[in-house]
Amino acid sequence: MNTIKSISEFHRLLSLPEPKHPMVSMINLADSIFIEDEVWKGFVNRFYCVALKREAKGKIKYGQQHYDYDKGVLSFTAPNQVQQLDLQTMECGSGYLLIFHPDFLMKHPLAQSMSRYGFFSYATNEALHLSAEEEEDLISILKKIDKECAPIDRHTQEIILSQIELLLNYSKRFYERQFITRQTGNHQLLINFEQVVNKYFETEQTGLLTVQYIAKQMNLSPNYLSDLLRVHTGQNTQQHIHEKLIERAKEQLSSSNLSISEIAYALGFEQSQSFSTLFKKKTRMSPLEFRQSFN
Repeated sequence: MNTIKSISEFHRLLSLPEPKHPMVSMINLADSIFIEDEVWKGFVNRFYCVALKREAKGKIKYGQQHYDYDKGVLSFTAPNQVQQLDLQTMECGSGYLLIFHPDFLMKHPLAQSMSRYGFFSYATNEALHLSAEEEEDLISILKKIDKECAPIDRHTQEIILSQIELLLNYSKRFYERQFITRQTGNHQLLINFEQVVNKYFETEQTGLLTVQYIAKQMNLSPNYLSDLLRVHTGQNTQQHIHEKLIERAKEQLSSSNLSISEIAYALGFEQSQSFSTLFKKKTRMSPLEFRQSFN
């Protein structure tokens, strides 16, 4: 697997001059031409990418999924994800590509808060669509970042990172708007979510129900599913799983003679203590205390 370690190397592979800043770059896609290189057949890069694009074309594999590069206006990729590009179909089109190395975030609060931006791990067929006004807002931020890349002084990092954080917060707002405006489709997704969970408990499942299992059954990335549920219900996928486990446990405790250990095992817990800890955390009662309340 090829590794693109530096922003300078990435510039070279796009036939671009040296970047103005070694850790961050704002690329004009219209100026980019892919160099015919074996690297594109399978690579990882070491930096974050935010692409705001128009009239782009091509087939890309990101992580385990294929997607059309021309879907959506704004898309995101995280460091160290396996990617493949089909140069026969690729056209950069117009727009901008912001790339920044994780090391650039060091000693800044943004380094700890990047996990809040779940769209970096979304499948890109879940890319963000923007209105013309929203697009202009983001382009103005990207241009400010580009302007700050040179000359470099002791304020450069702080100013650029504040602009990157602003860009990501706007993107988070636009994603939530996109979730809400897709209300009908998302309502069906919530129905599908319930069906997947119920089917899991009704069949001979092994082990605990996981976020990854549900997301796979729904053909969604785990982070996208959690963000979708959080917007519409106030709870992420793991919280919903816990609610379902407690609901099932209450049914068994109140209507069966199964032991606590048998109920825990039936729900997928390897240790009954883990089940009892979760149950008490959620209900403020132990499983035995809950059962006794029905006697």
